Amino acid sequence: MNGLSMDKKPFITGLIIGLISNTFGVLIVGILAAKISERSQGVLEILELAVLENFIGKLISLGAILNLICFFYFIRKQQDRHAGGVLVATILIAVGTFITKL
Repeated sequence: MNGLSMDKKPFITGLIIGLISNTFGVLIVGILAAKISERSQGVLEILELAVLENFIGKLISLGAILNLICFFYFIRKQQDRHAGGVLVATILIAVGTFITKL
């Protein structure tokens, strides 16, 4: 038997999907902010500015909206273990965002 049991694979897959979807969400929010802002040149500048001006937590929180979509998709398909992984990813991101605020 391999290191991961068959029961943990869907959970870990959901966790990875949650982390990746949040990353894409942050990039999408960064791109939208770059398009809206007249003073920025691109998404990297927006992310650097977010870190410097301490609003990266807000961008990360907005990026988590994609996790909501993934979560409800897995619930609708009755893939509860995948949905649980996405939920844990969202909680980890929320805790990480909270820690950066301290």
